[in-house]
Amino acid sequence: MRDAVRDATLAELAERGYPGLTVEGVAARSGVHKTTVYRRWGSAVGLIADALDRAAAQPWPVPDTGTLAGDLRALARLVATGYADPVEGPVARAFVLAATQSGDAARALHAFFARRHQQSAALVERAIERGEVPADTDAAEVVRVAVAPLFYRLFITGEPAGEEAADRAAAAACAAARAGALTRPPGAAT
Repeated sequence: MRDAVRDATLAELAERGYPGLTVEGVAARSGVHKTTVYRRWGSAVGLIADALDRAAAQPWPVPDTGTLAGDLRALARLVATGYADPVEGPVARAFVLAATQSGDAARALHAFFARRHQQSAALVERAIERGEVPADTDAAEVVRVAVAPLFYRLFITGEPAGEEAADRAAAAACAAARAGALTRPPGAAT
């Protein structure tokens, strides 16, 4: 039942976006009675939070090109193509929009990104092992710096966030990491 509701939630988000997501629509698409959906998920925001929780647990294809520059470029391009995808893009945008309007959705989105940062830390750990960046480089911060310009373009300015923008953001993050600008503050947990 949970898989059917989650699949229906994602399909509704892809088709209708966050403003069009309703418990009734998810119930009809999933074949689960709407009272059951209301009882278990409570609202459209509950459906979003559950979909994000489940997505966070799924593995993410972390690039391994052999260099930090290549890994960050591949990672940034992965983000850019995900938001440009005609199916995944509207769903990802809906998650962000929901997080701006609901504390529960915001917490779920935060947990989702925390998991992605945890998974992608491997590319920075490999760069540390290769001697490309300082040993105290903050992996999550490197990833944030590599993808933040894409989110700025997508959600603030509405500018294109394609391959060129992804490559530029990745190069900036790589340069900052190599220069030691993205290290953990003294006493910070690893």
